[in-house]
Amino acid sequence: MAKSATPSAESAVAARGPDIARKAQAVARKVAGLRADLASAHELTHQAQVREALARTELTLALGAAMKARAEAEAALRQAAGRRYLDQARAQPLRRRDRLTRGLEKLLMRLGPTGQARVIADAGVWRGNDMAAMQAYVRRRADPLAQPAALFDQAWYLATYPEAAASGLAPLAHYLAYGAPAGLSPHPLVLPAYYQQRNAAELGGALVSPLEHFVKVGAAQGRNPHPAFDVLYYAAQQPDLAAGEDPASHYVRKGWRDGLSPHPLFDPAWYRRQAPREDAEVPPLVHYLAQGWRMGLSPHPLFDARWYLEQNPDVVEAGTEPLTHFLTGGAAEGRAPSPWFDTAHHIAARGEALDPAINPLTDYLQGGAWAVTEARPGFPTAAYLAQSPELVAQGMTPLEHWARQAARAQPGA
Repeated sequence: MAKSATPSAESAVAARGPDIARKAQAVARKVAGLRADLASAHELTHQAQVREALARTELTLALGAAMKARAEAEAALRQAAGRRYLDQARAQPLRRRDRLTRGLEKLLMRLGPTGQARVIADAGVWRGNDMAAMQAYVRRRADPLAQPAALFDQAWYLATYPEAAASGLAPLAHYLAYGAPAGLSPHPLVLPAYYQQRNAAELGGALVSPLEHFVKVGAAQGRNPHPAFDVLYYAAQQPDLAAGEDPASHYVRKGWRDGLSPHPLFDPAWYRRQAPREDAEVPPLVHYLAQGWRMGLSPHPLFDARWYLEQNPDVVEAGTEPLTHFLTGGAAEGRAPSPWFDTAHHIAARGEALDPAINPLTDYLQGGAWAVTEARPGFPTAAYLAQSPELVAQGMTPLEHWARQAARAQPGA
């Protein structure tokens, strides 16, 4: 039989009871305090996260506004530079020709080097008035290396039009007397059908070649010799053009070496990274128009020439260079220039703010990117800018940045 607890043990237990209760209460208070502190910490964290999210949103909005303002300022500078070029450039008198004059010209062509040089001099397409240089050029006849001082690509003309080489005439003289009336082009940067369509009244009345009209009149009035060569865009990059040389000739002679771009949709550095090294001495746009597009080379990160042809078999069938097709009709039909840019979406997103005279992709690159909430369906502009704030320093649009990143990720890039 167990012994009962002694009175002294019972007293000790009874005495410890209040201490245990007090300690339990103290622990409960501490636990409650810790819970309160934890709840307060959670609330502070939540508030900090909310403030951070708001700060990021405000920063993104500020960056977007800054990019939009930057684009507007750049557009204003380009317009001012274009106006300055037009104010300073001087058109030359355009000779009036009739059928009799053209008959006399062909007669001169039969008089040998002197007569052919006279035809070239009368056209006024040669830089300067060095008759001796013209005669020396004419004597070399169909030599592809005999490049005249004009917006005329001798080697390309001979390769493109074998009948010129067979004629025995100096190619530039052949173009002026026979090639131009037949619709031949003197240079990859001159597209006769395009230029004649936009200057039909003057060309029809004067009976001069597109080359002569452009060099003497068209360039000074800001008229483009080719859809892919924007005279005013180029002139804005080179303010000393008013000295008398047309922008296209300046580009071929010097501008391409200075890294100047002939069109908003032609990025020289981007193109150069694709072009063969052996063609490094050919102006990038000339290379692209003459052969690069057939090699699948692209003029801009947002214009994929190979992809454009794959998506538009009618363009392939017509044998049309893709960038020219996009600029002269493809964009108006809603065709996309690459997988990255949705032309129809951008046109709809911009609405009445989109100038119908401006190509949609050009509009996007020159400020329209910051006026639309989605660069393409499912591609929010603000979210991409928040993720890639380096765009501000680079001055690059979200889709262009995305396309460049994708290109770098490709094998062999």
